[in-house]
Amino acid sequence: MKKVAVIGAGFTGLTAAYELSKKGFEVTVFEKSTDIGGLAGGFTLQGASLEKAYHHLFKSDTDILKLIAELGLREELKWFESKVGMIVREKDSSGQITSRTLPFNGVKDLLFYKPLSFFNRLRAGAVLFFLQKFTLWEMLIATPAATWMKKASGMQVMEKIWTPLLSGKFAHFAEKVSMAWLWARIHIRANSRTSIFEKELLAYPRNGFHSIAKKLAEQIAQLQNKKEQDVIKTTTTIEKIAYNDDGTAELYIDKKKHSFDAIVATIPAKAFSALIAPEAQQKLDLNKKVIDYLGAVVLVFTSSQSLSKFYWHTITDTTAPFLVFLQHTNLVPTSWYNGQQVYYIGVYIPHEHRYFSPEMTPEKIQKEWFSYVKQVFHEFDENKIAEAHLFKFPFAQHVVDTAYPEKILPYKLPLPHTYLANFSQIFPEDRGTNYAVREGKKIADLVAEELLQ
Repeated sequence: MKKVAVIGAGFTGLTAAYELSKKGFEVTVFEKSTDIGGLAGGFTLQGASLEKAYHHLFKSDTDILKLIAELGLREELKWFESKVGMIVREKDSSGQITSRTLPFNGVKDLLFYKPLSFFNRLRAGAVLFFLQKFTLWEMLIATPAATWMKKASGMQVMEKIWTPLLSGKFAHFAEKVSMAWLWARIHIRANSRTSIFEKELLAYPRNGFHSIAKKLAEQIAQLQNKKEQDVIKTTTTIEKIAYNDDGTAELYIDKKKHSFDAIVATIPAKAFSALIAPEAQQKLDLNKKVIDYLGAVVLVFTSSQSLSKFYWHTITDTTAPFLVFLQHTNLVPTSWYNGQQVYYIGVYIPHEHRYFSPEMTPEKIQKEWFSYVKQVFHEFDENKIAEAHLFKFPFAQHVVDTAYPEKILPYKLPLPHTYLANFSQIFPEDRGTNYAVREGKKIADLVAEELLQ
Protein backbone atom coordinates (compact mmCIF):
# COMPACT_ATOMS: atom_id res chain seq x y z
CA MET A 1 0.00 0.00 0.00
CA LYS A 2 1.40 3.37 -1.06
CA LYS A 3 1.99 5.88 1.75
CA VAL A 4 1.17 9.57 1.30
CA ALA A 5 2.06 12.43 3.63
CA VAL A 6 -0.28 15.43 3.60
CA ILE A 7 1.21 18.59 5.11
CA GLY A 8 -1.48 20.88 6.49
CA ALA A 9 -4.88 20.00 7.97
CA GLY A 10 -6.91 22.78 6.39
CA PHE A 11 -9.86 21.88 4.18
CA THR A 12 -7.58 21.25 1.19
CA GLY A 13 -5.38 18.84 3.13
CA LEU A 14 -8.27 17.08 4.82
CA THR A 15 -10.17 16.68 1.55
CA ALA A 16 -7.08 15.36 -0.24
CA ALA A 17 -6.48 12.88 2.59
CA TYR A 18 -10.13 11.80 2.55
CA GLU A 19 -10.17 11.24 -1.21
CA LEU A 20 -6.84 9.38 -1.14
CA SER A 21 -8.06 7.21 1.72
CA LYS A 22 -11.11 6.29 -0.36
CA LYS A 23 -8.73 5.25 -3.15
CA GLY A 24 -6.89 2.86 -0.83
CA PHE A 25 -3.80 4.87 0.09
CA GLU A 26 -2.27 4.97 3.55
CA VAL A 27 -2.42 8.68 4.40
CA THR A 28 -1.04 10.66 7.32
CA VAL A 29 -1.86 14.34 7.82
CA PHE A 30 0.65 16.55 9.60
CA GLU A 31 -0.51 19.84 11.15
CA LYS A 32 1.70 22.32 12.98
CA SER A 33 -1.09 23.94 15.01
CA THR A 34 -3.20 22.40 17.72
CA ASP A 35 -6.38 22.13 15.67
CA ILE A 36 -7.60 21.23 12.19
CA GLY A 37 -9.49 23.32 9.66
CA GLY A 38 -6.82 25.86 8.65
CA LEU A 39 -8.29 29.34 8.17
CA ALA A 40 -11.64 27.79 9.08
CA GLY A 41 -10.23 26.38 12.30
CA GLY A 42 -12.49 26.71 15.28
CA PHE A 43 -12.50 27.55 18.97
CA THR A 44 -15.14 27.41 21.68
CA LEU A 45 -17.30 30.49 22.26
CA GLN A 46 -20.25 30.48 24.64
CA GLY A 47 -20.14 26.70 24.62
CA ALA A 48 -20.35 26.50 20.82
CA SER A 49 -17.79 25.93 18.08
CA LEU A 50 -16.99 29.03 16.01
CA GLU A 51 -14.35 29.89 13.39
CA LYS A 52 -11.44 32.14 14.22
CA ALA A 53 -12.11 33.93 10.92
CA TYR A 54 -15.61 34.52 9.56
CA HIS A 55 -17.00 31.94 7.12
CA HIS A 56 -20.22 31.12 5.33
CA LEU A 57 -21.30 29.33 2.14
CA PHE A 58 -23.07 30.47 -1.01
CA LYS A 59 -25.51 28.45 -3.12
CA SER A 60 -22.83 28.35 -5.82
CA ASP A 61 -20.35 26.56 -3.51
CA THR A 62 -21.21 23.22 -5.08
CA ASP A 63 -18.00 21.33 -4.26
CA ILE A 64 -18.24 21.69 -0.50
CA LEU A 65 -22.03 21.29 -0.56
CA LYS A 66 -21.61 17.91 -2.28
CA LEU A 67 -18.95 16.91 0.23
CA ILE A 68 -21.18 17.88 3.15
CA ALA A 69 -23.96 15.72 1.72
CA GLU A 70 -21.56 12.81 1.18
CA LEU A 71 -20.44 13.06 4.81
CA GLY A 72 -24.05 12.82 5.97
CA LEU A 73 -24.08 16.39 7.27
CA ARG A 74 -26.71 17.89 4.97
CA GLU A 75 -29.05 18.49 7.92
CA GLU A 76 -26.23 20.25 9.75
CA LEU A 77 -26.30 23.06 7.19
CA LYS A 78 -28.78 25.89 7.79
CA TRP A 79 -29.70 28.58 5.24
CA PHE A 80 -30.38 32.20 6.15
CA GLU A 81 -31.10 35.44 4.34
CA SER A 82 -28.02 37.64 4.09
CA LYS A 83 -28.24 41.31 5.05
CA VAL A 84 -25.36 43.44 3.78
CA GLY A 85 -24.76 47.06 4.69
CA MET A 86 -22.25 49.76 3.78
CA ILE A 87 -21.07 51.91 6.67
CA VAL A 88 -20.74 55.44 5.34
CA ARG A 89 -18.88 58.16 7.26
CA GLU A 90 -19.37 61.71 5.99
CA LYS A 91 -19.72 65.32 7.12
CA ASP A 92 -23.17 66.78 7.64
CA SER A 93 -24.22 70.37 6.91
CA SER A 94 -22.68 71.56 10.19
CA GLY A 95 -19.34 69.92 9.47
CA GLN A 96 -19.81 67.09 11.97
CA ILE A 97 -18.85 63.56 10.92
CA THR A 98 -21.82 61.22 11.00
CA SER A 99 -22.14 57.48 10.42
CA ARG A 100 -24.95 55.55 8.83
CA THR A 101 -25.37 52.02 7.52
CA LEU A 102 -27.04 51.74 4.14
CA PRO A 103 -28.44 48.46 2.76
CA PHE A 104 -26.34 47.02 -0.07
CA ASN A 105 -27.87 43.66 -0.94
CA GLY A 106 -28.42 44.04 -4.65
CA VAL A 107 -29.63 46.13 -7.58
CA LYS A 108 -32.54 47.69 -5.73
CA ASP A 109 -30.32 48.93 -2.89
CA LEU A 110 -27.74 50.22 -5.36
CA LEU A 111 -30.42 52.31 -7.10
CA PHE A 112 -31.20 53.99 -3.75
CA TYR A 113 -27.58 54.33 -2.59
CA LYS A 114 -27.56 58.05 -1.73
CA PRO A 115 -23.74 58.61 -1.61
CA LEU A 116 -23.86 58.25 -5.42
CA SER A 117 -25.66 60.52 -7.84
CA PHE A 118 -28.61 58.89 -9.57
CA PHE A 119 -26.71 58.74 -12.87
CA ASN A 120 -23.74 57.03 -11.19
CA ARG A 121 -26.04 54.54 -9.47
CA LEU A 122 -27.35 53.54 -12.89
CA ARG A 123 -23.82 53.45 -14.27
CA ALA A 124 -22.55 51.30 -11.40
CA GLY A 125 -25.49 48.94 -11.81
CA ALA A 126 -24.85 48.61 -15.54
CA VAL A 127 -21.19 47.75 -14.90
CA LEU A 128 -22.10 45.09 -12.33
CA PHE A 129 -24.69 43.60 -14.70
CA PHE A 130 -22.08 43.48 -17.47
CA LEU A 131 -19.54 41.73 -15.23
CA GLN A 132 -22.18 39.22 -14.14
CA LYS A 133 -22.74 38.18 -17.76
CA PHE A 134 -19.16 38.60 -19.03
CA THR A 135 -17.19 35.34 -19.25
CA LEU A 136 -13.97 36.23 -21.11
CA TRP A 137 -12.13 37.02 -17.88
CA GLU A 138 -8.72 36.19 -19.36
CA MET A 139 -8.93 39.51 -21.21
CA LEU A 140 -8.93 41.30 -17.84
CA ILE A 141 -5.81 39.75 -16.29
CA ALA A 142 -3.30 42.38 -17.38
CA THR A 143 -5.49 45.34 -16.41
CA PRO A 144 -5.48 46.67 -12.84
CA ALA A 145 -8.93 46.56 -11.23
CA ALA A 146 -8.59 50.18 -10.14
CA THR A 147 -7.88 51.31 -13.69
CA TRP A 148 -10.69 49.27 -15.25
CA MET A 149 -13.31 50.24 -12.67
CA LYS A 150 -12.39 53.92 -12.76
CA LYS A 151 -12.88 53.99 -16.52
CA ALA A 152 -16.05 51.89 -16.51
CA SER A 153 -17.81 53.24 -13.41
CA GLY A 154 -16.46 56.79 -13.13
CA MET A 155 -14.59 58.67 -10.43
CA GLN A 156 -17.44 59.00 -7.91
CA VAL A 157 -18.22 55.27 -7.88
CA MET A 158 -14.50 54.58 -7.59
CA GLU A 159 -14.10 56.90 -4.61
CA LYS A 160 -17.26 55.82 -2.81
CA ILE A 161 -17.08 52.06 -3.37
CA TRP A 162 -14.12 50.47 -5.14
CA THR A 163 -11.15 52.42 -3.76
CA PRO A 164 -12.11 51.75 -0.10
CA LEU A 165 -12.78 48.07 -0.83
CA LEU A 166 -9.59 47.45 -2.80
CA SER A 167 -7.45 49.42 -0.33
CA GLY A 168 -9.02 47.66 2.63
CA LYS A 169 -8.50 44.26 1.07
CA PHE A 170 -5.01 44.70 -0.41
CA ALA A 171 -3.43 47.68 1.44
CA HIS A 172 -0.59 49.21 -0.59
CA PHE A 173 -0.98 46.53 -3.29
CA ALA A 174 -4.44 47.83 -4.24
CA GLU A 175 -3.33 49.54 -7.46
CA LYS A 176 -1.70 46.31 -8.70
CA VAL A 177 -4.64 43.93 -8.24
CA SER A 178 -5.86 42.31 -11.45
CA MET A 179 -9.34 43.04 -12.73
CA ALA A 180 -9.70 39.30 -13.30
CA TRP A 181 -9.73 38.83 -9.52
CA LEU A 182 -12.43 41.47 -9.00
CA TRP A 183 -14.44 40.06 -11.92
CA ALA A 184 -14.45 36.65 -10.23
CA ARG A 185 -15.68 38.09 -6.92
CA ILE A 186 -18.54 39.95 -8.64
CA HIS A 187 -19.38 37.31 -11.23
CA ILE A 188 -19.49 34.32 -8.89
CA ARG A 189 -21.44 36.07 -6.15
CA ALA A 190 -23.98 37.52 -8.59
CA ASN A 191 -24.50 34.14 -10.20
CA SER A 192 -25.22 32.50 -6.86
CA ARG A 193 -28.74 33.93 -7.33
CA THR A 194 -31.16 32.87 -10.04
CA SER A 195 -32.21 36.48 -10.67
CA ILE A 196 -30.99 39.95 -9.74
CA PHE A 197 -34.06 40.42 -7.56
CA GLU A 198 -33.66 37.18 -5.62
CA LYS A 199 -32.60 37.53 -1.98
CA GLU A 200 -29.16 36.20 -1.20
CA LEU A 201 -29.10 33.10 1.00
CA LEU A 202 -26.02 32.03 2.93
CA ALA A 203 -25.41 28.73 4.70
CA TYR A 204 -23.73 28.06 8.01
CA PRO A 205 -23.26 24.70 9.82
CA ARG A 206 -25.22 24.41 13.05
CA ASN A 207 -22.07 23.37 14.92
CA GLY A 208 -19.61 25.47 12.93
CA PHE A 209 -17.20 24.48 10.18
CA HIS A 210 -15.29 22.46 12.76
CA SER A 211 -18.05 19.85 12.54
CA ILE A 212 -17.20 19.33 8.85
CA ALA A 213 -13.45 19.19 9.49
CA LYS A 214 -14.00 16.80 12.39
CA LYS A 215 -16.17 14.50 10.28
CA LEU A 216 -13.50 14.46 7.55
CA ALA A 217 -10.87 13.48 10.13
CA GLU A 218 -13.11 10.71 11.46
CA GLN A 219 -13.73 9.37 7.95
CA ILE A 220 -10.01 9.44 7.06
CA ALA A 221 -9.27 7.30 10.13
CA GLN A 222 -12.22 4.98 9.54
CA LEU A 223 -11.32 4.35 5.91
CA GLN A 224 -7.85 3.28 7.01
CA ASN A 225 -9.07 1.28 10.02
CA LYS A 226 -6.95 3.38 12.34
CA LYS A 227 -7.40 5.69 15.29
CA GLU A 228 -7.83 9.36 14.45
CA GLN A 229 -4.71 10.42 16.35
CA ASP A 230 -2.69 7.99 14.23
CA VAL A 231 -3.68 9.57 10.92
CA ILE A 232 -4.14 13.26 11.93
CA LYS A 233 -0.96 14.45 13.65
CA THR A 234 -1.64 17.91 15.15
CA THR A 235 0.96 19.95 17.05
CA THR A 236 3.55 18.36 14.80
CA THR A 237 6.47 20.26 13.30
CA ILE A 238 8.23 18.83 10.27
CA GLU A 239 11.92 19.68 10.60
CA LYS A 240 13.00 18.84 7.05
CA ILE A 241 12.23 16.73 4.01
CA ALA A 242 14.85 14.68 2.16
CA TYR A 243 14.47 12.71 -1.07
CA ASN A 244 15.90 9.27 -1.72
CA ASP A 245 17.27 7.97 -5.02
CA ASP A 246 14.22 5.70 -5.44
CA GLY A 247 11.85 8.72 -5.40
CA THR A 248 10.57 8.23 -1.87
CA ALA A 249 10.76 11.00 0.70
CA GLU A 250 11.80 11.15 4.32
CA LEU A 251 10.01 13.50 6.71
CA TYR A 252 12.02 14.31 9.82
CA ILE A 253 9.95 14.85 12.97
CA ASP A 254 11.63 15.02 16.37
CA LYS A 255 14.78 13.91 14.54
CA LYS A 256 13.10 10.67 13.46
CA LYS A 257 12.63 9.64 9.83
CA HIS A 258 9.23 8.77 8.37
CA SER A 259 9.16 7.36 4.83
CA PHE A 260 6.48 8.18 2.24
CA ASP A 261 5.91 7.44 -1.42
CA ALA A 262 4.41 10.87 -2.09
CA ILE A 263 4.00 14.27 -0.45
CA VAL A 264 1.05 16.65 -0.74
CA ALA A 265 1.90 20.09 0.65
CA THR A 266 -1.08 22.35 1.30
CA ILE A 267 0.96 25.11 2.94
CA PRO A 268 2.39 28.27 1.29
CA ALA A 269 5.16 27.55 -1.20
CA LYS A 270 7.75 29.49 0.82
CA ALA A 271 6.95 27.46 3.93
CA PHE A 272 7.34 24.22 2.00
CA SER A 273 10.57 25.42 0.38
CA ALA A 274 12.08 26.01 3.83
CA LEU A 275 11.72 22.28 4.56
CA ILE A 276 13.76 21.01 1.60
CA ALA A 277 17.46 21.11 0.72
CA PRO A 278 18.94 24.09 -1.21
CA GLU A 279 19.38 22.03 -4.40
CA ALA A 280 15.71 21.05 -4.27
CA GLN A 281 14.73 24.67 -3.59
CA GLN A 282 16.45 25.75 -6.79
CA LYS A 283 14.13 23.51 -8.81
CA LEU A 284 11.10 25.42 -7.50
CA ASP A 285 12.55 28.70 -8.83
CA LEU A 286 10.64 30.70 -6.22
CA ASN A 287 12.77 33.79 -6.79
CA LYS A 288 11.03 34.24 -10.15
CA LYS A 289 7.61 33.30 -8.82
CA VAL A 290 7.24 35.58 -5.81
CA ILE A 291 3.64 35.80 -4.61
CA ASP A 292 3.04 38.51 -2.05
CA TYR A 293 0.85 37.78 0.94
CA LEU A 294 -1.05 39.90 3.41
CA GLY A 295 -1.74 38.89 6.95
CA ALA A 296 -5.02 39.32 8.80
CA VAL A 297 -6.07 40.21 12.30
CA VAL A 298 -9.54 39.17 13.48
CA LEU A 299 -11.31 40.02 16.71
CA VAL A 300 -14.29 37.95 17.85
CA PHE A 301 -16.40 39.13 20.76
CA THR A 302 -19.78 38.50 22.33
CA SER A 303 -22.14 41.03 23.84
CA SER A 304 -25.66 41.21 25.18
CA GLN A 305 -26.07 44.28 22.95
CA SER A 306 -27.35 44.28 19.36
CA LEU A 307 -25.80 47.10 17.32
CA SER A 308 -27.29 46.63 13.86
CA LYS A 309 -29.88 44.86 11.73
CA PHE A 310 -27.23 43.84 9.17
CA TYR A 311 -25.00 40.76 9.08
CA TRP A 312 -22.12 42.01 6.95
CA HIS A 313 -20.91 45.61 7.19
CA THR A 314 -18.32 46.94 4.75
CA ILE A 315 -16.65 50.17 5.80
CA THR A 316 -16.04 52.77 3.10
CA ASP A 317 -14.03 55.06 5.39
CA THR A 318 -10.39 54.68 4.30
CA THR A 319 -9.21 55.96 7.71
CA ALA A 320 -10.93 53.12 9.57
CA PRO A 321 -8.58 50.74 11.44
CA PHE A 322 -10.45 47.71 10.06
CA LEU A 323 -12.31 46.73 6.89
CA VAL A 324 -15.20 44.51 7.93
CA PHE A 325 -17.61 44.44 10.85
CA LEU A 326 -19.87 41.38 11.13
CA GLN A 327 -22.76 40.76 13.44
CA HIS A 328 -22.70 36.99 13.05
CA THR A 329 -25.92 36.56 14.97
CA ASN A 330 -27.80 38.62 12.40
CA LEU A 331 -27.22 35.59 10.16
CA VAL A 332 -27.65 32.76 12.68
CA PRO A 333 -29.74 32.65 15.90
CA THR A 334 -28.39 34.02 19.18
CA SER A 335 -29.78 30.87 20.83
CA TRP A 336 -26.76 29.01 19.44
CA TYR A 337 -24.54 31.16 21.70
CA ASN A 338 -26.48 31.34 24.96
CA GLY A 339 -28.46 34.35 23.79
CA GLN A 340 -25.32 36.44 23.18
CA GLN A 341 -24.68 38.52 20.08
CA VAL A 342 -21.51 37.42 18.26
CA TYR A 343 -19.36 39.92 16.35
CA TYR A 344 -16.31 39.76 14.09
CA ILE A 345 -13.97 42.64 13.26
CA GLY A 346 -11.32 42.03 10.61
CA VAL A 347 -8.53 43.69 8.65
CA TYR A 348 -5.93 42.66 6.07
CA ILE A 349 -2.48 44.11 6.68
CA PRO A 350 1.12 43.81 5.43
CA HIS A 351 3.48 41.73 7.56
CA GLU A 352 5.37 44.86 8.65
CA HIS A 353 2.21 46.47 10.03
CA ARG A 354 2.35 47.53 13.68
CA TYR A 355 -0.48 45.10 14.55
CA PHE A 356 2.03 42.28 14.05
CA SER A 357 4.60 43.87 16.37
CA PRO A 358 5.05 42.33 19.86
CA GLU A 359 4.11 45.57 21.64
CA MET A 360 0.66 45.62 20.00
CA THR A 361 -1.04 43.30 22.45
CA PRO A 362 -4.59 42.04 21.87
CA GLU A 363 -5.75 44.50 24.50
CA LYS A 364 -4.22 47.46 22.65
CA ILE A 365 -5.71 46.44 19.31
CA GLN A 366 -9.05 45.82 20.93
CA LYS A 367 -9.03 49.25 22.56
CA GLU A 368 -8.20 50.94 19.25
CA TRP A 369 -10.92 49.07 17.36
CA PHE A 370 -13.58 49.54 20.00
CA SER A 371 -12.91 53.27 19.93
CA TYR A 372 -13.82 53.30 16.24
CA VAL A 373 -16.85 51.05 16.78
CA LYS A 374 -18.09 53.66 19.26
CA GLN A 375 -17.83 56.33 16.57
CA VAL A 376 -19.94 54.25 14.19
CA PHE A 377 -22.41 52.81 16.71
CA HIS A 378 -22.77 55.47 19.40
CA GLU A 379 -24.75 53.18 21.68
CA PHE A 380 -21.91 50.63 21.82
CA ASP A 381 -21.14 49.74 25.44
CA GLU A 382 -17.93 47.80 26.18
CA ASN A 383 -19.28 46.88 29.61
CA LYS A 384 -21.78 44.56 27.91
CA ILE A 385 -19.04 42.45 26.31
CA ALA A 386 -18.91 38.93 27.76
CA GLU A 387 -15.73 37.68 26.08
CA ALA A 388 -13.27 38.64 23.33
CA HIS A 389 -10.64 36.72 21.37
CA LEU A 390 -8.05 38.07 18.93
CA PHE A 391 -6.40 35.96 16.23
CA LYS A 392 -3.56 36.72 13.81
CA PHE A 393 -3.01 34.98 10.48
CA PRO A 394 0.33 35.67 8.70
CA PHE A 395 -0.73 34.21 5.31
CA ALA A 396 -4.37 35.18 4.97
CA GLN A 397 -4.60 36.73 1.50
CA HIS A 398 -2.44 36.32 -1.60
CA VAL A 399 -2.01 39.40 -3.78
CA VAL A 400 -3.45 38.72 -7.23
CA ASP A 401 -1.59 41.24 -9.35
CA THR A 402 -1.60 41.69 -13.13
CA ALA A 403 1.34 39.29 -13.57
CA TYR A 404 -0.17 36.65 -11.30
CA PRO A 405 -0.60 33.74 -13.77
CA GLU A 406 3.17 33.71 -14.34
CA LYS A 407 3.75 33.19 -10.60
CA ILE A 408 1.45 30.21 -10.04
CA LEU A 409 3.36 27.03 -9.27
CA PRO A 410 2.20 23.76 -10.84
CA TYR A 411 0.34 21.20 -8.76
CA LYS A 412 3.02 18.62 -9.60
CA LEU A 413 6.31 20.10 -8.42
CA PRO A 414 9.63 19.32 -10.13
CA LEU A 415 10.50 17.00 -7.23
CA PRO A 416 9.85 13.24 -6.87
CA HIS A 417 6.15 12.52 -6.25
CA THR A 418 5.62 15.93 -4.63
CA TYR A 419 2.49 18.03 -5.04
CA LEU A 420 1.48 21.52 -3.99
CA ALA A 421 -2.10 22.64 -3.42
CA ASN A 422 -2.87 25.92 -1.69
CA PHE A 423 -5.15 28.88 -2.28
CA SER A 424 -2.49 30.79 -4.23
CA GLN A 425 -3.21 28.41 -7.12
CA ILE A 426 -6.91 29.25 -7.16
CA PHE A 427 -7.25 31.73 -10.01
CA PRO A 428 -9.14 33.87 -10.80
CA GLU A 429 -11.33 32.87 -7.83
CA ASP A 430 -10.40 33.94 -4.31
CA ARG A 431 -9.70 31.58 -1.43
CA GLY A 432 -12.57 29.88 0.37
CA THR A 433 -13.59 26.51 1.79
CA ASN A 434 -15.43 25.58 -1.43
CA TYR A 435 -12.29 26.01 -3.51
CA ALA A 436 -10.21 24.29 -0.84
CA VAL A 437 -12.41 21.22 -1.24
CA ARG A 438 -12.22 21.44 -5.03
CA GLU A 439 -8.41 21.65 -4.95
CA GLY A 440 -8.19 18.77 -2.47
CA LYS A 441 -10.13 16.52 -4.82
CA LYS A 442 -8.05 17.63 -7.78
CA ILE A 443 -4.72 16.94 -6.08
CA ALA A 444 -5.88 13.54 -4.85
CA ASP A 445 -6.71 12.53 -8.43
CA LEU A 446 -3.27 13.65 -9.62
CA VAL A 447 -1.49 11.68 -6.88
CA ALA A 448 -3.55 8.55 -7.56
CA GLU A 449 -2.96 8.80 -11.31
CA GLU A 450 0.82 8.85 -10.83
CA LEU A 451 1.21 6.34 -8.00
CA LEU A 452 -1.16 3.79 -9.49
CA GLN A 453 0.59 3.66 -12.87
